[in-house]
Amino acid sequence: MTTLIMTKRGGVTLPPALRRSMGLDRLRNPLLIAEERDGGVFLQPATALPVRNLSRKQIQAWIKDDEAGMAEFRAGAKKAR
Repeated sequence: MTTLIMTKRGGVTLPPALRRSMGLDRLRNPLLIAEERDGGVFLQPATALPVRNLSRKQIQAWIKDDEAGMAEFRAGAKKAR
């Protein structure tokens, strides 16, 4: 555990040991996913892939999942009214 300073613009610097342990020091442009969990922030390495490298089937599956999630969200919002 370590304490990090956050700039006025929200920037933080991860210590070198942490970057090495996550393998971020070996990447040219490392990406992180930041997720709020239990009142804290969880960081994990991420990968970006050009869309042209993904199959149409995979993209359609993601769209279907997104649409199902949105329909579920809308149904919940109607019940809350």
